[in-house]
Amino acid sequence: MAESKSQKVQDLSTRLAKKRGNGILRREVWVDSKGKVVRYNLAYINHDIFQGDNGRVLGYDNAHGVHHRHYKGKVETVEFKSFGNIEERFEAEWLAFSRKGKK
Repeated sequence: MAESKSQKVQDLSTRLAKKRGNGILRREVWVDSKGKVVRYNLAYINHDIFQGDNGRVLGYDNAHGVHHRHYKGKVETVEFKSFGNIEERFEAEWLAFSRKGKK
């Protein structure tokens, strides 16, 4: 069986100001020939908060065919409903984490 080709359509790293979290938001997305997301990596990286896992404080990805969540070195499988759902979860968790850090 031939492996279907995917194309990386987003590869963004946004450096955050100290008041917004002082780290990097990372977003990588690959799609198949029909535009369906087949691979993704969403991450908040901040070596000042967590040094392990390449500084990934929070992240979601589906490397190795498993949808999972990273949080300060711990990895847990997550239920996958849609990529949009994963994006919403990541954003909500990152915003909550960044607000907590301001207090």
